[in-house]
Amino acid sequence: MNPVDYLRVSLIDRCNFRCTYCMPEGQDLEFVQRQDLLTDAELLTLLRDVFIPLGFTKFRLTGGEPLIRPGVVDLIQQIAHLPGLSDLSMTTNAYLLADLAPGLYEAGLRRINISLDSLDPEVFRQITGRNHWQRVWQGILAAHAAGFNPLKLNVVVIPGVNDTEVLDLAALTLERDWHVRFIEFMPIGNAELFEHKGWVDSETLRQRIRERWGLIESAVRGNGPADIFQIPGAQGTLGFISQMSECFCDRCNRMRLSADGWLRPCLLNETGQLDLRQALRKEQDLTEVRSAVAELLRLKPEINFKARDRGTDTNYSRTMVQIGG
Repeated sequence: MNPVDYLRVSLIDRCNFRCTYCMPEGQDLEFVQRQDLLTDAELLTLLRDVFIPLGFTKFRLTGGEPLIRPGVVDLIQQIAHLPGLSDLSMTTNAYLLADLAPGLYEAGLRRINISLDSLDPEVFRQITGRNHWQRVWQGILAAHAAGFNPLKLNVVVIPGVNDTEVLDLAALTLERDWHVRFIEFMPIGNAELFEHKGWVDSETLRQRIRERWGLIESAVRGNGPADIFQIPGAQGTLGFISQMSECFCDRCNRMRLSADGWLRPCLLNETGQLDLRQALRKEQDLTEVRSAVAELLRLKPEINFKARDRGTDTNYSRTMVQIGG
């Protein structure tokens, strides 16, 4: 079991897109009310006084769409300067990135993942529910210009929707030091679409790329579960996150903190969650909070999804946007 040192932190559960695999149009979701979100002070307290002392050194800010959280640049500046932090990154849909990229970089953010599920504006609209491909592309270019390196692009592959674009998306790495990550479609977020479309396993995608250009394992290693490859001679890399076809629970190094303060040890299993917001608002001693999180860390190997007959395998009470990706 890897040391668990990586926390995904959801800043807000709301989003300005309605991606079909996460928050499809017509799905009735109850968003967290502002008073129930972790405040900046509460979040900083948890990171500084609970997670960092327990060995968490890497934080990824997610959502919803994290850039719509009020005061996000100032919050990032405070997080980036916490003693003991070694890596701070963000996942965004890039809609607001063209304007915010320079300020985010100046605040101390250095790594960024951008969701880009299609290079075709119409397919992009079909997936995201928004006609914003050009604005997202401008955000990607702005992030690159601001100095974010590596710049990662996340692609959720949906059969019959965007799986025919895998080679075009992989080609983005040929002449740019960009890192494209192909993610297997999961049942969280839109179980009906998952049941209808299914998913494409990573090895199938690798074989397509291998037949076109060849494919070699990369010396580059990330902070997460992606298996990293490279087209020979390419500047960037290709990652494959294979949570459906290739169980990587034994390599899991992360937990997730939702925007309303629920700590979740496993994405695919709802067992063992802790309500840290209530612990703070009831003024529970931080030593006790740390002890509770430490105990959850100890239990994490047994909570991890592992085989298909373990964990949550039917309906999830929270969808991806509420969990925090």
